[in-house]
Amino acid sequence: MTHRSTAPQDSRPDSTTNALEAERRRLINLAYRMLGSLAEAEDTVQETYARWYAMPPRQREAVASPGGWLTKVTGRICLDVLRSARARRERYVGEWVPEPLPARTEWPTGATDDSTADPADRVTLDESVSMAFLVVLEAMTPAERVAFVLHDVFRYPFSEVADIVGRTPAACRQLASSARRRVDASRAPLSPADQRADVVRAFRQAWEAKDIPALIGLLDPGAVAVGDGGGLVTALLHPVEGAESIARFFADRTLPGRLAVRERTVNGQPGLVAHVDGAVVSVYAFDIANGRIRRIWAVLNPEKLRPWKSA
Repeated sequence: MTHRSTAPQDSRPDSTTNALEAERRRLINLAYRMLGSLAEAEDTVQETYARWYAMPPRQREAVASPGGWLTKVTGRICLDVLRSARARRERYVGEWVPEPLPARTEWPTGATDDSTADPADRVTLDESVSMAFLVVLEAMTPAERVAFVLHDVFRYPFSEVADIVGRTPAACRQLASSARRRVDASRAPLSPADQRADVVRAFRQAWEAKDIPALIGLLDPGAVAVGDGGGLVTALLHPVEGAESIARFFADRTLPGRLAVRERTVNGQPGLVAHVDGAVVSVYAFDIANGRIRRIWAVLNPEKLRPWKSA
C-alpha cells in the first residue's frame, strides 16, 4: 500500500520522533479530504499527536506500527467531527462550502502504483481534492465518507477501514460502494486542463467587462452558483440558478477600482481569487464540463480564507 508509511522501530528517541512527525503531512491530507476544512484537519491531527504523547512511554513502545496508530486515531476523530458537524452546519448562516486551498498548501501523498489498483476504485489525487469532489463528499454520511476516503483515495484495505469506522469489513465495503455510486453519478465529461483554464480566464474577462451575453455563453444552462459568507460577510443565502441569472448577478456586482481578480489554482483546478488592497476577500472554484461552467463556489467567509493570506 504505497500511500502509507509507518515509523521505523528504532531505539533512538530522536529517530522515532522524526519519523512520527513525518506522518503529519500525510495525516493532514487525509483529514482534509474527510472534513473539507484545513483548520479542522490541522486541529484533528494536533489532537492525534496529543493523544500519542499523552500515553506512557511503555505503552507507546508497545505499538507495533506508530504510523498505523496515528492513522486510526485520526480517522476516528474525523468520524466524530463529521457527526457533530451536521448539527453545526444546520446552524450555519447561508450555504456551507468546503474550505478552498491554494496550490502550495496541497501536500503530495506519494506516487501510486496503479498496476494493481481496481479501475472501478481509482480516484486521482487531483480529483480527490477538487471542490466538486469535496462537495459530493459532503452529501455522504460520516461513515460513508470516512470509508470511501480511506479505501478509494488512500488505498487502505477494508480490514483496516473496519477497525477505524467500527464496522465489519463487509459493511465498510458496502459503505464505500454506496459512496462510489454518489461520486460516479455526479461525474461529467471533464474538459482538458488548458480548456478549463481558458474558460475561467474568459469568465474573468467577461465579468470585468460586465458582458452578460459572454457570461451566459460560458455557463451551462442549468448552472448553479453558491456563495459562502458564513454570516461574517455579505453573501447570498441561497444558490443562484440558471445561466442568465448567474450572468446578471456577476455583471451587477460592483467591482471597486482597487479590487483585482486574478487567475489562480484553487483545489488543484483553475479558479479565481479576488483581492482588495492586496488582501484576499473571496475565492472562486469552478466545475467545468464540455467547455461550460456547471458550478461556481464563491467562498467569502474570512475564516476559510486563512490559507490564502500569504499565498
